[in-house]
Amino acid sequence: MEVEQTALPGIGLRHEFTTQSGRRVAVISHRSGRRDLVIYDKGDPDRACETVKLNDEEAEALVELLGAPRIVQRLNQLHQQVEGLVSVQLPVPPTSPYAGRPMGDARVRTRTGASVVAVVRGPQVVTSPGPDFGLAANDIVVVVGGADSTAEVADILAHG
Repeated sequence: MEVEQTALPGIGLRHEFTTQSGRRVAVISHRSGRRDLVIYDKGDPDRACETVKLNDEEAEALVELLGAPRIVQRLNQLHQQVEGLVSVQLPVPPTSPYAGRPMGDARVRTRTGASVVAVVRGPQVVTSPGPDFGLAANDIVVVVGGADSTAEVADILAHG
């Protein structure tokens, strides 16, 4: 899917795409931080037929509803194709020795063979985080591997 980004001078940025059914949808990110979800008229693609103004909390909730489940859905499809592969969502406890440190310090892949494929922080989903990505307390780390290796990652995140 192609997403067009357009600078709106004095306003912010517009990201828009066309759905499979031919509807144009946009998110306008204002410089003030406000977000507008815009649905364009199917008969006149230059006319907005609906605009929903979202505050930060509402925008974060929408991102969470649309983003995180999609990653889990793709992983579940992968599990059906590869026997023995599991993915788990592991919290980073506030007492974790890795909270506030770069993810690479945990050496998850080296120590367990499992891979961190995403980190969910509130409404934000970071896919394929690198070793410099800073973990924070209460992050949810999405790990793919075997049952034993993912259990080892849970222990590493909790105890070091």
